[in-house]
Amino acid sequence: MRLLIVEDEKRLAVSLAKGLTAEGFAVDVVHDGREGLHRAGEGVYDLVVLDIMLPGLNGYRVCAALRAAGNDVPILMLTAKDGEYDEAEGLDTGADDYLTKPFSYVVLVARVKALLRRRGSAGASPILRVGGLTVDTAARRVFRDGTEVALTAKEFAVLEQLATRAGEVVGKPEILEHVWDFAYDGDPNIIEVYISALRRKMGAARIQTVRGAGYRLVAV
Repeated sequence: MRLLIVEDEKRLAVSLAKGLTAEGFAVDVVHDGREGLHRAGEGVYDLVVLDIMLPGLNGYRVCAALRAAGNDVPILMLTAKDGEYDEAEGLDTGADDYLTKPFSYVVLVARVKALLRRRGSAGASPILRVGGLTVDTAARRVFRDGTEVALTAKEFAVLEQLATRAGEVVGKPEILEHVWDFAYDGDPNIIEVYISALRRKMGAARIQTVRGAGYRLVAV
């Protein structure tokens, strides 16, 4: 899943991005409201962590603009303020949750996962089944023929992309976009390393290579 952090405190933003990346998310970071609105409006994010006090546009206006445009991406608002009015205003503009600084990183991760589970329960099932393979996107667990398989965060993220579109060809650019952040400028062939690892753990026949196009997860 891909997250956007809109936070002008750069040290905090970098810290949050590192932590959430370690949790297996692809994370993009911007530091002002106008850029945040532009990126969130592209519709490629599963959740937005949005500070209220931002240069350009404040978080209230960013949130209100997204909702006015029909964008229903989950929004977790952050603020250094503390008071019922601020929380009410944030939620009134369409935010899904609200967290006051300073906050525990553990609490933030729990809130993020709760919002994603809530979104999943309202739409697609968090359990993906492809033949004998079961991918629990909420608990981030994978079972092969009933036996749990341990995956790294990045391995899980790559498998999740393939499982979400099981039977379809998923190209390297699409995997890079959803598993790595927009600033990644390394070798795109890094995906082959993760595909190879997944084949060892899942069974080689489950992941087909479509030359010149990408990869396809199939039922076995």
